[in-house]
Amino acid sequence: MIRFFIVLFLFTLWASSASSAPIALGDGEMFKFRVGWGPVWSAGEIRVNAERVETSGKQTLRVVTTTSTRGVIRALYPFDAAAESIFDGDDGRMLEATASSAAGKKKTKATAVFNYPEKIVNYTDLLNPSRTTKIPLPEGGPVDLITSLILTRNWTLKPGERGPAVVMFDDEFYELSIIAQRYDRVHTPWGDTQALILEPKMEKNPKGMFKKGGEVRVWISQDERRLPVKFEVAMKFGTGTAYLTEYHPPNNKPPAGVADANPRP
Repeated sequence: MIRFFIVLFLFTLWASSASSAPIALGDGEMFKFRVGWGPVWSAGEIRVNAERVETSGKQTLRVVTTTSTRGVIRALYPFDAAAESIFDGDDGRMLEATASSAAGKKKTKATAVFNYPEKIVNYTDLLNPSRTTKIPLPEGGPVDLITSLILTRNWTLKPGERGPAVVMFDDEFYELSIIAQRYDRVHTPWGDTQALILEPKMEKNPKGMFKKGGEVRVWISQDERRLPVKFEVAMKFGTGTAYLTEYHPPNNKPPAGVADANPRP
């Protein structure tokens, strides 16, 4: 169980899309997901919050992601993690990110600062300095994976089509293809909606969870909001599924009928 939440959290930290288009998150936008694990309906929670802030005299977008176990699962497997990413307010490129996690006595804390002129990422492990390193920066505009998948609201993928992505898993980059699989009906707090299933795959030199047969899928609603209404991480030891249970639109947009509710799908 804890391995699942660690994998889930790491995949919500850093990624890069195929282009450096402006990030598809707005000031005040918020997503809340309930995580289920097998027969356990409420095993954890994920929150994603975005806000405009001024950083060193420059307008930026701050995105905070928190992940934690809940209920009976928390009693058995306590886990808490938080990530903060700062994006350029003009071109949407990630500028820096900080992530920390605690699973019992095991703790992690690291930062990544993106140096675009030199094309490197300065990765600093704050608890294990021997892992501190400089990582070559691939082409693209780095964002966290959930944000990268939210960016697909600006894509026009149809089943069978794909787009490239590069995911940073801890201190490594993974070259992935995000493949549109098929349409599906998903129950949400505001009713059933049609969604497009996207699946990131590592087709060249798979490693990590992809080499071990792990899979990630996300369901993007096909209405005007293009919301990530569901996603799941499947591994050999089980599958965790996250459902969007609460959504707040950006401050410059009115609510679109999404209830602040947590119904069982």
